[in-house]
Amino acid sequence: MVGLSLLLLLIVQAAGFAVVRASIDRNARAQIARALDLDENIWSRLLDQNAERLRQGSALLAADYGFRSAVNSGDEETIQSVLENHGSRIGAAVTALLDTRLELRAVSLSDRMERFPATLGLVVPRLASQPQGSQIAVMDGVPYQFVMVPMRAPVVIGWVLMGFPIDQSRADEMRQLLSVHVALVVKGADGAVKVPVSTLPPDALALLQREAGAVGEIQTAEGTLLARSSQLDSVGGEVRSLLLRSVDEVVAPYRQLQVLLAIITVAGVLLFAAGTGVVAQRLTTPLRSLLAATQRLSRGEYDVPLEHTDRTDEIGNLARSFDHMRVDIGAQQTEIRRLAYWDRLTGLPNRERFRETVVQAIAGSATSEQPLAVLTLDLDRFKHVNDVLGYAFGDRLLQAVAGRLSRQVRSPDDMVARLGGNQFAILLPCADASAAHDIAQRINQSFEEPLAFEDQTVDLSAGIGFACWPDDADDADTLLSRSEIAMYAAKRKLSGALQYDAAFDSASAQTLSLLTELRHAVEHHELRLYLQPKVSLHGQPGLSAEALVRWQHPQRGLVPPMEFIPFAEQTGFVRQLTLWMFDEVARLLADPRTQGLPLRVSVNLSTRDLLDPELSNRLADILVRHDVQASAFCLEITESAIMDDPQRAEAMLNRLSEQGFKLSIDDFGTGYSSLAYLKRLPVDELKIDKSFVMGMETGEDDAMIVRSTIDLAHNLGLTVVAEGVETAGILEHLRTLACDEAQGYHITRPLPVDDFLAWQARQG
Repeated sequence: MVGLSLLLLLIVQAAGFAVVRASIDRNARAQIARALDLDENIWSRLLDQNAERLRQGSALLAADYGFRSAVNSGDEETIQSVLENHGSRIGAAVTALLDTRLELRAVSLSDRMERFPATLGLVVPRLASQPQGSQIAVMDGVPYQFVMVPMRAPVVIGWVLMGFPIDQSRADEMRQLLSVHVALVVKGADGAVKVPVSTLPPDALALLQREAGAVGEIQTAEGTLLARSSQLDSVGGEVRSLLLRSVDEVVAPYRQLQVLLAIITVAGVLLFAAGTGVVAQRLTTPLRSLLAATQRLSRGEYDVPLEHTDRTDEIGNLARSFDHMRVDIGAQQTEIRRLAYWDRLTGLPNRERFRETVVQAIAGSATSEQPLAVLTLDLDRFKHVNDVLGYAFGDRLLQAVAGRLSRQVRSPDDMVARLGGNQFAILLPCADASAAHDIAQRINQSFEEPLAFEDQTVDLSAGIGFACWPDDADDADTLLSRSEIAMYAAKRKLSGALQYDAAFDSASAQTLSLLTELRHAVEHHELRLYLQPKVSLHGQPGLSAEALVRWQHPQRGLVPPMEFIPFAEQTGFVRQLTLWMFDEVARLLADPRTQGLPLRVSVNLSTRDLLDPELSNRLADILVRHDVQASAFCLEITESAIMDDPQRAEAMLNRLSEQGFKLSIDDFGTGYSSLAYLKRLPVDELKIDKSFVMGMETGEDDAMIVRSTIDLAHNLGLTVVAEGVETAGILEHLRTLACDEAQGYHITRPLPVDDFLAWQARQG
């Protein structure tokens, strides 16, 4: 019975194969016939487009003024040169000038064409009767496409004739566009048949030449090709185009279907034969499967589900119980690994997980010889956030930072981890120092946008250091350590991101203690207030000075501002310095020694100060505490501080102006100046940057900039202060330019308060 069933199945399948094969062949030929109809239209359109391109090239030559002038003047040498140059430039085989009687006047041929004069007599009459058309002509067994356009000045003074060979590129273009073979069969006047253009394989081309192009079907090594022949309008010989498509290409998908049917038939026979063994195996197979499952569980493989859980008998119940046990054990193991390798607060890998990944990445990179980089990042002022806003707010801040860092990495192989506290790290496989620096800069830019939680806004900043393997370290632990050293160096130098350098090792301990020492300096009165006078150049009443800070360190002596002010800017401690400075100036203005003086003191505001929403309230509290007026202060803001967030800066400056503070733009001309904002902001004063003032004596450009700035400020109703006055010549030049005030070392260096008051007394 099994043998008879198999025989009947094979007979039915064989009959079906024969019917399907005949139907496929018939449908394929009908489909190719429809495709050749479309191919024929596209080939005709392609020849028309080629003729239009030739016509445009001819029209361009006919419209050339120099060429028309040469034709009118009879300059035969120029005419010949232009024909040769233009024809060579656009690749024309024939470029000719005909007079008004359509007789040849000059011609440029790209090659020897013995039959051109005879062909000219055939082509010109036809083109003259249809100026917008083209004409195909056969010369030396090659088909050429000719166009002719009139030359007007403004009446017709001649005709430009151009001819291009219908070459292999057109056929190749059709082959690429439509996967159709193209052949041009040319029969010359002498009866010789040539195939100058063809995309056919060599065996098909040889057969076509033997049959003189009179074929409807070609058998080649690649299969059967069906041909469609069309006669082209030509002179000097016959030109026929053959378009050929492969029957086998159309039939190929159906052949695959037949193979698939054969495979299905064989599979059915095998399944039928194997069906009798299924029942015998119904009991033993599930038991072997459960045995293998227990072995996998003992090896710690919990991801592979058990089989036979869908059965309803006792074996199915046993399989489901084993599968539940597998899932429970796997979940417990996953939780254990998560607690060991992942940070619970942020969901990022922890230090141990990060270190293991770095070790594996270095081992893999050693084989592929690809570098890798580790970035270490430490948030600024995080302890202050915890102290002021609470640990719950700090946890939310860490989660937000983790989200921002995760959005900055691009490759799925990159890893972001929390090493502990407010310190994060990023692993960049296959990244060199340049790529690591780009990532660090992108992270710094993402931190420019403050984080807002309910009614609290926090400005983020961080020190970022990175080290690269194998240039900076040979193993994972050294790489992590040196990346951290580079991070502390970046925080110390207030740099956006720094790569590890051996010189950082000696300075890293000093970096760790600098912020602590700076806090200690404020609390233990180590900072000193200095004043640099601003003198009036035209006898205006009042006294002005700029307030500066100096650090009198008990061990290091007087620390220059550039060693701690940029660090304070980077860490955000500059806000405390600004409040300290403002409080000291207010105390000075309330001092009996200055109460009789019409003194106004300038205080610098940083970007972080300007973006602090509570700045105006804090300054108002200081004014009330010392009982001084806001008009005794001039707040200096750099252009870059305003342009970091123009809308927030404008709102804060408006509030400060309403309180009575005088506002000044510091270092004007060196930032991202915007006259639109300058007109809208409540500014009272512009302070010209010292780089322009100091260059006035040697550079006319700097003097022009200073003069233009003074005129601009006065036209806007603002006063002008020039800083960097180093010589008497500069001071006198500023006076002639109508500058209002000046400050610089020529007048006096920054002075302690007592020395400033003594200096002021000497000036009367």
